[in-house]
Amino acid sequence: MIKWFIAILGYIFFRVPGAILGFILGSLLDSQISSSNREGFKTVFSQESKVTPADFELNLLSLSSIVIKADGKVNQTELDYVRQYFVSSYGKERANATFRTFNEIIKSREISAQRICMYINQHTRYPSRLQILHFLFGIANADGMVSTSEAEEIRKIAGFLRIHLKDYESIKAMFFKTGDHAYKILEIEKTATDAEVKKAFRAMAKKYHPDKIQHMDQIYIKGAEAKFREVQNAYDLIKKERGIV
Repeated sequence: MIKWFIAILGYIFFRVPGAILGFILGSLLDSQISSSNREGFKTVFSQESKVTPADFELNLLSLSSIVIKADGKVNQTELDYVRQYFVSSYGKERANATFRTFNEIIKSREISAQRICMYINQHTRYPSRLQILHFLFGIANADGMVSTSEAEEIRKIAGFLRIHLKDYESIKAMFFKTGDHAYKILEIEKTATDAEVKKAFRAMAKKYHPDKIQHMDQIYIKGAEAKFREVQNAYDLIKKERGIV
């Protein structure tokens, strides 16, 4: 059954030979998936349904897959990153059920980032969507570099998620360490005054504080903590450059 899953996914979704994708994705699935979980997912995602799957995990996996294939290749490290997230967040059995149901869905409908994001917008708050964006950049950066095509695909998703351009650039700067990345993280220009730098830090620390997403899974909270640290590091870097006490 897993080989069948991989072959279909390789042909329909990634457009690479099933045998190659089988080698790459073999670690994502176990041969045993509980029938109770499978039936539960089928109840929610009936093939008769005409709407985007209304389940957060499947929507997140769909967005992940869009980012993974953005540069035209399937990267093992990026797949492992997604696998680790789902297993850590939902457990092995539930993650496997999600992957299987995802395969059943893509056989009968195209993956639409816009429709998926419309659902997410209706069911999540803005801080949660910022964390989703951070997670997608984490996938792209799993191999050590966010490609231009990956960044562009994530930018489109950010637009669908109604994320402000400055917030997109701020999170992007956490993965692109350029000469002015610290300022971009704080969403200010290099010409900002010291007082403006301090004000920006306070605003960004408040925006990315982990308490904003305490209602989400623990792994998301860890992601929020990572963003919070990036904001603090950016502020420390600017203070060091300017000699701000």
